[in-house]
Amino acid sequence: MARRKGLTIEDVARAAGVSIAAVSLALNDKGTLSQETRARVKRVAAELDYQADALARGLRRSPMGTIGLVLRPLDAIGSYTLNGVDFFSRLLAAAAVAAMDRGIGMMLVPNLLRSPVPAFAYSLDGYVVAEPEVDDPVVRRLEDRDIPYVSLGRNVARPDSPYWVSSDDEGSMAAVLDHFASAGARDIVLVGGTDSNGWNQDCEAAYRAWTAGAGLPPRVLRAAEGAGIRGGRAVAARLLRDGVPDAVLCATGRQAVGVLEELREAGVSVPGRTLLATASDSEHARTASPAISAVDMHPERLAEGAVDMLHGLIHGTPVAERVRLPTSFFVRESSSRAG
Repeated sequence: MARRKGLTIEDVARAAGVSIAAVSLALNDKGTLSQETRARVKRVAAELDYQADALARGLRRSPMGTIGLVLRPLDAIGSYTLNGVDFFSRLLAAAAVAAMDRGIGMMLVPNLLRSPVPAFAYSLDGYVVAEPEVDDPVVRRLEDRDIPYVSLGRNVARPDSPYWVSSDDEGSMAAVLDHFASAGARDIVLVGGTDSNGWNQDCEAAYRAWTAGAGLPPRVLRAAEGAGIRGGRAVAARLLRDGVPDAVLCATGRQAVGVLEELREAGVSVPGRTLLATASDSEHARTASPAISAVDMHPERLAEGAVDMLHGLIHGTPVAERVRLPTSFFVRESSSRAG
């Protein structure tokens, strides 16, 4: 059911086919309404986001001094506590500190599409949206309510939007691929993710441009981010069937660990036979045996840049646009044959 601006209790009553009094009783769990009527009213109110809007209208009359952070990759996975993945915890901590440095608060907000929506969600002054996807419904909701937001990661949901902060994915990929090539790798596989966000798209585009420039055939496989190590193992099983490459670059550390485990169990030496690296450093990558070479996207810098950009948007001050921040590539044993 479509939501429209300026929603009132009369609209909910009309959509549910009941009186205004019945809506009030149903939403406050009072009165002697039938269970069927009470459930219908609550369902319609949830579909219209009525409860959140009612609170937001009252609170947004003056600034709250608080912003929200939505982690779309973790929304998609359905878990906010990924074992061995410290990128998001580093990002969250840095965003909170950056907000406090600017005299504002910050809240981690769960999926805005999930019902019921947190009551405070639409009363916040603005949002940082981490890695929005193509035609992202969270972005649409924020825009529908005229709530300012900044994307952490290129905003593929709105290609023309200038308000995003991203890591230098092209530079990251070039650093890893050049490293592989300097070790003699000619057959290099990219293991990407399946989420349709800017990070996945830009990393694959950079990989394809690099292989084309080097005169090498691209080999791209994908594994769902939520599959984690299991997804990496499945990809490695395909590599074992189709031909083990000289090097493998995985989007995530969990994918890389899965590839490493599957290859090792099959008797394929890393780095002796195949070099391995990941485009996203993690505890998994650092503690693997051998330790996995990785790109550190410096989430602390990303968080500070996004909060600073959002703070400027909220207060109407000039802000930088389309910001790309440098990364660091750490060479570890998995891609160093000298090791």
